[in-house]
Amino acid sequence: MEWRMYYLDVILVPLGLLLSIGYHFWLWHKVRSQPHTTIIGINAAGRRNWVTVIMKDNEKNNILAIQTLRNTIMGLTIMATTTILLSAGLAAIISSTYSVKKSLNDTVYGGHGEFMLALKYVTLLTIFLYSFFCYSLSIIFINQVNILINTPQEPLSTVTPDYVTELLEKGFALNTVGNRLFYTALPILLWIFGPVLVFLCSFTMVPVLYNLDFVCSSTEN
Repeated sequence: MEWRMYYLDVILVPLGLLLSIGYHFWLWHKVRSQPHTTIIGINAAGRRNWVTVIMKDNEKNNILAIQTLRNTIMGLTIMATTTILLSAGLAAIISSTYSVKKSLNDTVYGGHGEFMLALKYVTLLTIFLYSFFCYSLSIIFINQVNILINTPQEPLSTVTPDYVTELLEKGFALNTVGNRLFYTALPILLWIFGPVLVFLCSFTMVPVLYNLDFVCSSTEN
């Protein structure tokens, strides 16, 4: 492997991934320090209030709670199924002996030998498998919430709204991680066509995610 063939992959791909990782570390810091400025923080506060209201008057709201959580589980199931199907397809490509394992053509910038192409597919497969793992755990936590949210509130009951909220937040946190891993797969997928597209896609996704993650409002009390 000569440096002149792979220097773009060595420079642009890690740089693009570092952009995404750096943004998400900054987002995590904002969620922890200033949650009211982020969609994630505001939604988490709304879910805490929702669980408290549902469990306070469970006889009237139990059907609403079950339907809401069922819709969430259905969405997670669709994403988990999608990721495992993509993983199975990539695993079939990696293990195949077809020409897809060979270089695409000489116009692709960066390395495009058999080793580099295999590395791209294995990286993509790993991301999809971790995403599937997060979605699966999220379904487990939200299924527990689906059962416990209808628990009668007694003075000595160990199933409190705080406990149910904690389970729900773990489920949604895993859902968020699964989604972000799924988004990360897009630049890696473009890596098949060259490292330049990885950097450009990562650079473009940061402002897009910023507009989706932060609340740009200037309301003053």
